[in-house]
Amino acid sequence: MTSINTILTNLAAFIVAIGVLVTVHEYGHFIVGKLFNVKVLKFSIGFGRSIYSYQSKIGDKTEFRLSLIPLGGYVQFLDGRNGEIEPKEDGRAFNQQSLLVKIAILFAGPMFNFIFAILAYFIVFSNGIPTMKPIIGEVVENSYAYSAGIKYGDEIISIDDKKIEDWETAVTSLLKTLVDKKDFDLGIKRDDSYEKVLTFSIKEETSYLTEPGSLFSGLGFYPWQPPPVISEIVYDSPADKSNLMKGDRIVSVNSINTRSIQEIINIISERPSQKISLEYIRNGVLMSEDITLDQGNENSNRGFLGVAFLRDYENYWYINRLDLSDSLNKSISQTWSTAGFTVTMLFKMISGDVSTKNISGPFSIAKYAGISVNAGFNQFLKFLALISISLGVINLFPIPMLDGGQIIQFVFESLKGSPLSPRIEQLSQQFGIMAIMLLMSIAFYNDLFS
Repeated sequence: MTSINTILTNLAAFIVAIGVLVTVHEYGHFIVGKLFNVKVLKFSIGFGRSIYSYQSKIGDKTEFRLSLIPLGGYVQFLDGRNGEIEPKEDGRAFNQQSLLVKIAILFAGPMFNFIFAILAYFIVFSNGIPTMKPIIGEVVENSYAYSAGIKYGDEIISIDDKKIEDWETAVTSLLKTLVDKKDFDLGIKRDDSYEKVLTFSIKEETSYLTEPGSLFSGLGFYPWQPPPVISEIVYDSPADKSNLMKGDRIVSVNSINTRSIQEIINIISERPSQKISLEYIRNGVLMSEDITLDQGNENSNRGFLGVAFLRDYENYWYINRLDLSDSLNKSISQTWSTAGFTVTMLFKMISGDVSTKNISGPFSIAKYAGISVNAGFNQFLKFLALISISLGVINLFPIPMLDGGQIIQFVFESLKGSPLSPRIEQLSQQFGIMAIMLLMSIAFYNDLFS
């Protein structure tokens, strides 16, 4: 079970993330509207009942409010479609603006999300981030990787014609290739000198391979991770009272095969004061033992075994720090490529070529927000950048009620020379509500049942 502390961390990280990104998005609408002298009535973070509000005493006397439901926000402009406009406010209503001004105001929200992502990536790349070399770990027999000739310790140096320097780039490139439904060539380096190109021929539908968490299991290989070899045993701990020794390599906990140290830590930490069954290898011999865990301390509700693991990261990780110019260039290219990939994934989901399980709901977003917070400031910034790009892209989709849908509506009205009929506008709004509800339903279903 997930601990209360983890739930609270995830919730707090989610609220901060959504609050920041919605504020950035709505501020784009707000500041560009102000630039064109459109009157702003309300600036709200969240929907529903106001839990805090402040009314500016100067200028337009805009009401700034924090609302109860933290899943979005809005900027309310003066608009003649919602009531009479006083003579002194003539020309300041949103509906009185030219087509280009309306488009600029609507596009500003997504654009500010993209700008935020560029700035977040810039800080991350300038600070330097721990980067994992794309070195292969476990290879599963009778898999695509096994058939292609991949071996433990191979380093990926290219995917088709794209140079690969880290696992993040490798994963993105693999997903892009699979989304396009084509076979690919994997360039690898073996034993620091021998280079070879291996061909992956994907025969089955790629929908499964693009499901969250299915890429490596589907292809049949995993990133290298330090093997869970015990290096130290804490005195008078459950491990010390058992037959475990330094040099033992744990291979399973409670019949769950473990490939990494983190998997073992996660399983153990969720079972305070419980009995677990360990399988481990000593001198090539598979052994097993039942051990009752302790609770870390009276203020902790985490299982405690009492071992430390040998962590050999030196040859597999490095700090990737770029100068300011390279950081800016990479930030822009990263934002652009991520936005393009997001669009491709969304269209492929609509066509059925990519699994809709990739649509994350608030629970999944909260979970990854909490994980990124625990991983450090740079990782949280990368998470914010990714969600900000997704928010910007989704808002540009041609769905009524979203920025993209409203832009299309105003372009159509401009070409038509008159507003949409009330009947057409009502039908478009109903379609927009249905589309958004469908998207939210899929997201919540994925959160609860995937």
